[in-house]
Amino acid sequence: MSTFSIQAAPNSSTSMTPTFLLVGMPGLSAVPSWWTVPLITIYLLSVLGNGTILWIIAIEPTLHHPMYFFLFLLSVSDVGLVTALMPTLLGLSLAGVHAVPASACLLQMFFVHFFSVMESSVLLAMALDRALAICRPLQYPTLLTNDVFSKITLTIIFRCLGLHLPLPFLLAHMPYCQAQVLTHSYCLHPDMARLACPGAWGAVYSLFVVLSAMGLDPLLIFFSYGLISRVLQGLRSNVDRWKAGQTCAAHLSAVLLFYVPMILLALIDRLRIPVPRPTHTLLSYVHFLLPPLINPILYSVKMKEIRERILKRLQPRKVGCAQ
Repeated sequence: MSTFSIQAAPNSSTSMTPTFLLVGMPGLSAVPSWWTVPLITIYLLSVLGNGTILWIIAIEPTLHHPMYFFLFLLSVSDVGLVTALMPTLLGLSLAGVHAVPASACLLQMFFVHFFSVMESSVLLAMALDRALAICRPLQYPTLLTNDVFSKITLTIIFRCLGLHLPLPFLLAHMPYCQAQVLTHSYCLHPDMARLACPGAWGAVYSLFVVLSAMGLDPLLIFFSYGLISRVLQGLRSNVDRWKAGQTCAAHLSAVLLFYVPMILLALIDRLRIPVPRPTHTLLSYVHFLLPPLINPILYSVKMKEIRERILKRLQPRKVGCAQ
């Protein structure tokens, strides 16, 4: 009998068992090695692209400004997120390993959500940065200094730790009334919390974490772009409007890439929309794996300073003729 048919007694309450069971990509469980190549390719390209962004910002003094430091943090969160996902994804694809120790599952859950909320926080900070640059261009250099950026960075780190550090401990001590079978290929705290007995207050805290980060940040980003749109409409010159809009193009694309799949998943779960399981799983993969892959390309193409300095560094240096 398949391990996925294990059922908990409907009215029984147990502590967390030593193992969680993960669900792989539907339809690919019979040939797990087939999707190993795309996963490894996505991971290597994500690390290469974000590593290039990190490298060029670190070594170029002309890029040592808050706007590029925010991009540096975005690349850190992208690398951290895709790295946190890979252990269970590769375990499923390479060997069909569905069983994951509870301690490893809780650890993965913490890092996945830490870097996911970090990415959301950085996208919000970048939106506020663009709003300041466009709405208050004369005051911008004094309002957003490197010292202010350092304080924002510390705030982001403390926010991520404060929201997610309690979760592994809460989940480990909650009573469970269902078999510990998760619906994704990685450990996520809403997925784990739904297995708890009704009324478990750890599940309520889990919902608070989701709403306070992934619910609040898109609203504030939307508000920032509302301010930007109002300023752009007031510009008489189409050229100025185009230049100002271009400074937001890469960031807006990154925002849509990160939030749209997440919002679609939330709507599907909340409204119980009947979609095939492969579609649901694919949206989850897009939400977590596509931004780390695409963001470096977006910023390399849309930001002239980044593109030019990467190309300059990659060009072979001319060597003087021997005398």
